[in-house]
Amino acid sequence: MKRLLLALTALALLAGFGDVFAQINRRLPLAPPPPPPSPPGANDWRTPDPDNLLVIDTSKGRVVVELAPFAAPTQVARIKALARRHFYDGLEFFRVVDGFMDQTGDPKNDGTGGSDLPNLKAEFTYRRAPGDDFVSAGTVVSTETGYQGSLPVWSQLSMMAPLNADQKVAAWAAFCAGVIGAARNGDPDSGNSQFFLMRNDNPSLDKTYTGYGRVLVGLDVVKSIKTGEPVVPPRDTLTKVQVASDMPPADRPEIRVVDTKSAWFKARMNEIFVDRGLVFRPCSVDVPVEVR
Repeated sequence: MKRLLLALTALALLAGFGDVFAQINRRLPLAPPPPPPSPPGANDWRTPDPDNLLVIDTSKGRVVVELAPFAAPTQVARIKALARRHFYDGLEFFRVVDGFMDQTGDPKNDGTGGSDLPNLKAEFTYRRAPGDDFVSAGTVVSTETGYQGSLPVWSQLSMMAPLNADQKVAAWAAFCAGVIGAARNGDPDSGNSQFFLMRNDNPSLDKTYTGYGRVLVGLDVVKSIKTGEPVVPPRDTLTKVQVASDMPPADRPEIRVVDTKSAWFKARMNEIFVDRGLVFRPCSVDVPVEVR
């Protein structure tokens, strides 16, 4: 019994330290990471699946988001279904907070509306199996961190998987700049059509909102949207939202992104992890993208 109490105490301390370091990480201004020693090679790149590319044309320019169905399959299916109905075309960015996020996707353009489809269950976390596409940078206190595809991710330790019935562990999106999230009210299961694009990193949203993709192209556009709570008219708008696979091949954006499973990216992430130590977040690592 004494050993069990000691073990529980140690776990509680680790959890407490995790909260402390999250607070430090939220407030501590960090120097830019060291420059990479060499550019990615020809084999370090991949071409995203056009069926998981959301092309968001706005009054300020184009944003391309790579969706992450492994993290939030129902939310990804929802935004693709609504885009295919042209639901988003013409809607406004009605709440935009500088240094935080751009919110849109409401047919009422005031934060109270949604689609005619039912609300979605929260997908704040997902289950991942060791050996999948998750690439670990290392462990910060008691949590693993890294990338899965282009999505920055936190995860329970992979070594815990054999202890669970499904042989998996919980993982969740890190709300870094460019991450797309499902807007909701106080009910965790109230996500519908509204979404937001992160202008900056904000770890307070981790595990409390559904993150389901990340901007590959157009983060500068995201940061240029007119701000306000609410935004005073005239507002910036979504002129057209499309799934890339639905576009004529000649009109699709030609994009390649560094594969986070590549040797180059793993070395780069490890270099920054060593440099950052206990204040490392996956947001610290940029994933190079090229538009051709």
